[in-house]
Amino acid sequence: MANVTKQDFIDRVASKSDLSKRDASKAVEAFLETVTEALRRGDQITFTGFGKFSTANRAARMGVNPRNPGEKVHIPASTVPKFSAGSSLKQAVKSGAAAAGGGGGGY
Repeated sequence: MANVTKQDFIDRVASKSDLSKRDASKAVEAFLETVTEALRRGDQITFTGFGKFSTANRAARMGVNPRNPGEKVHIPASTVPKFSAGSSLKQAVKSGAAAAGGGGGGY
């Protein structure tokens, strides 16, 4: 399993779309900025079959200090980004994992 960096991703986009690496970089940056701005406003972005980017509100709660397990700490409420995979993406990953021998537990 490889870790794909942002530059690796840009290179792959350039290759698949016949864009220069400079134009692919601009496109990837624009995509990331657009998603970030939409989530900051509280919007959700849906790509049918691929997935949905949204935000979730996490309630305030009590946690445990990992350095001192006996100490309770207050964790404030926050808004966090969330991604829910769509059916086509799930199926592609599932069939790709099975083809690579990574089958295992099913959903």
